[in-house]
Amino acid sequence: MFRRDRSGRCRRLRQQSTFCRRIDEHYAAISTDVNYRPTQLKLTAASCDSFISEAHVYRLLDTLKSTATGLDGIPAWFLRLGAPIFAAPLAWLFNQTIIEVPQQWKMACITPIPKVPREFRPISVTPVLSRSLEKYVVRNYIYPALRNPPPQLNFEDQCVPADRFDYCGDFAILHTVRSMLSTNECTHVFAFDFSKAFDTVRHSTLMSKLATMRLPDSIYNWVRDFFTDHTTVRDTPAICRPSPI
Repeated sequence: MFRRDRSGRCRRLRQQSTFCRRIDEHYAAISTDVNYRPTQLKLTAASCDSFISEAHVYRLLDTLKSTATGLDGIPAWFLRLGAPIFAAPLAWLFNQTIIEVPQQWKMACITPIPKVPREFRPISVTPVLSRSLEKYVVRNYIYPALRNPPPQLNFEDQCVPADRFDYCGDFAILHTVRSMLSTNECTHVFAFDFSKAFDTVRHSTLMSKLATMRLPDSIYNWVRDFFTDHTTVRDTPAICRPSPI
């Protein structure tokens, strides 16, 4: 009886592993650029020992909202609860990532979510710490740089602050439609959606645009390293082998 149960359990694990591997290979193929060109580091980057302070880390942890847990198994509520204790060691750890982002923070667990019949959207979940640091970089470096973009990336006619795209964009569209309806019986709105935009962004093009912005070289190198050597896995790495993208 023991051998039979053990054999059945092994067979189920093999089936689960095969299923996960096929899902990983499918989504990895979607997110893989066959014409990928590696981007270059900026060699003028100065050492940055105070990339993020302990106070900023405490604020990041203390304001964490309920969110999905990554493959490291560290939930957001645990980090929020231990913010006074974790702030100092995590500040040191975050400051080390300015040299190299940990590979574990670039491994995402994917969950297929139905979008339309017979089509599933892959929802990638990285560790909470990785997402928190990513948010800090965007808010403290990318957004300020977008407020004073280079001429080739300047869109002054939109007059939307970089850190309020979602809110101001909605209000601008609503205001325009209502203004037109005040003098017209009807109005037409055309909306365009890029299919799989996040999965098909070419890193070389994105990094070439970031290189023209007023970003510290160390932050540019951080973003470049953050985008390099990402992997996805459907389940835990013990069951499924991570697929590079």
